[in-house]
Amino acid sequence: MAERRLSDAEIVAQIPAARAREARERKQGLRAVSAKYHRPTRRVVLELTNGYLFAFPVGAIRALNGVTPTQLAAVEIDPSGGALRWDSLDIDVSVAGLLLSALGVEERLRHLASLAGRVSTDAKAKAARANGLKGGRPTKRAGNRKAARG
Repeated sequence: MAERRLSDAEIVAQIPAARAREARERKQGLRAVSAKYHRPTRRVVLELTNGYLFAFPVGAIRALNGVTPTQLAAVEIDPSGGALRWDSLDIDVSVAGLLLSALGVEERLRHLASLAGRVSTDAKAKAARANGLKGGRPTKRAGNRKAARG
């Protein structure tokens, strides 16, 4: 089944939201302003829009294994700053994906769970009000704590 093409009016209507999203991501540092290959350490070094520097080992990206230093030095940033590109190798790597991969699976899941817990819904607000009528969250006692995992 073919996708329906958007009309010009629909595209124009999406532009303000896309610009706002781009501005947020730039401010958060999820965009690159420069990238270069550092031969001595076999790392690609990025400068992000928030001023942070981030480097990753070439071996962390499976598609870059076996690539020559000359080819690695040809890294470019896509126009949005959201991806690195090696044109001659036809390899694209997401900047946000690189940042997330540096955290590891457990930390990413912990962070995503934290974000999900911040979501406010009518059901959560209703439950919090009901809990408040009962005196709020019970205080923790030393004997009630779960044993730490070792």
